[in-house]
Amino acid sequence: MDVFYTSGVQFAETLQAALPGLESFWLWVTFFGDPKCVFIIYFPLAYFLLDKKVGLTVLWLGLISEWLNLISKWFLFGERPFWWIFESGFSKKKEVFLRQFPSSCETGPGSPSGHCMITGAALWPVVSILTRQIAQKSKSWIMKAVPFKVYFLLLLAVGLSRIFILAHFPHQVIGGILAGISLGWLLQSWVPLERGLRFYLWASFSLLLSATVIYWTLITLGIDLNWSMKLAMKWCENPKWIRMDTHPFASLCRDAATVLGLGLAFHSSSYTQLKRERLGWLQRGWCAILALVMLYLLSGIAQPQDVALWYGLNFVKYASFPWMVIILLPKAVQLLISPGTPSHTE
Repeated sequence: MDVFYTSGVQFAETLQAALPGLESFWLWVTFFGDPKCVFIIYFPLAYFLLDKKVGLTVLWLGLISEWLNLISKWFLFGERPFWWIFESGFSKKKEVFLRQFPSSCETGPGSPSGHCMITGAALWPVVSILTRQIAQKSKSWIMKAVPFKVYFLLLLAVGLSRIFILAHFPHQVIGGILAGISLGWLLQSWVPLERGLRFYLWASFSLLLSATVIYWTLITLGIDLNWSMKLAMKWCENPKWIRMDTHPFASLCRDAATVLGLGLAFHSSSYTQLKRERLGWLQRGWCAILALVMLYLLSGIAQPQDVALWYGLNFVKYASFPWMVIILLPKAVQLLISPGTPSHTE
C-alpha cells in the first residue's frame, strides 16, 4: 500500500502547490460533501422542492450508506495522509510542503471516503428524478445528461477537496465514489417509506445493536479499532480541530436517531392531517428555506465536552430533525401563508 500512499501524498502536494489561494473554496466543497449535509440540507431540499418520496429516499440512502461506511472502515482500515506522512517516516525521507486545515483531522479510518460514498448514494435519486423530468420536456440527450454531469462533477470536486485537505488518499476517494454510485443505483427503489412504528423502533435499535456487536467482536478478536483516533490526536496540527462529530459512533448515533425520528413523525396525529393536504409552491419554498436555516443552526449548537452528554444531546437533535421537516415547518408555514395561498387537498 505504500505505493498508493506515496503517490497520494505527492498528488496532494501538487494540488496544494498548483491551487494556491483556493483553500476557502475547497473547504466549502468538503463541507457540502459532509455526510451531515444529507440530513440538514439535501433531505429537506429534496422533500420540499422535488417530492416527499424523493426526500425520504435521500434520507434513507444517506443513513444506510453511512452505516455501511462505518462498518467498512472497521474492516478496511485505511490511513489518512495527515498522519501517514509522519507515522511512515515519509516526512524524514523527503521534505514535505503540506498544510493541514480544520477539516483535515478526521478521527476514523480513511477507506473508503465517507464524504464521497454517502453523498454519492444520497444524491442518486435526486439526479434520477431530475433526469426523468428533463426527458419529459426535452429530447436533447445533452439536456438529459445535465443532472448526471453535475452529479459527477460534484463528486469529483468533493473527492479533490478531501485529497487537498489531507483527509484522504486518491484511491480512497475513488472507492468511495464507486461505492456511493453503486448503493444509490441498487437501493433507491428498495428504501422503506411509511411503515408501522414498530418497524422504525426495530430499525433504529438494529442499527445500534448490529454495529455495537461488530465493534465488540472485533475488539474481542484483538483488533484495536481506536488506532485511528490515537493517530489523529497525535498528529493533528491543532487539537481544537479534533471534533466529536468525526468519531465513528457519532455517525451511528445520527443514523439511529433519524430513523426513530421518522417513525415518531409519521405516527403523530399532525402528520395524519398533513397527508390530506398538498402545499403550494410558495409554501414549499418557505419550508425549504426555514428548514435549511433551522437545521443548520441546530446542528451546530449544544456541543458539550462531556462525551455522554454530547451523544445524548445529538441523539435528541437528529431525532427531532425529521419531525421538524415533516410536521413542524409545514404546519407553521400553512398558518402564516395559507390566508393568501391556500393549500390543496389531495
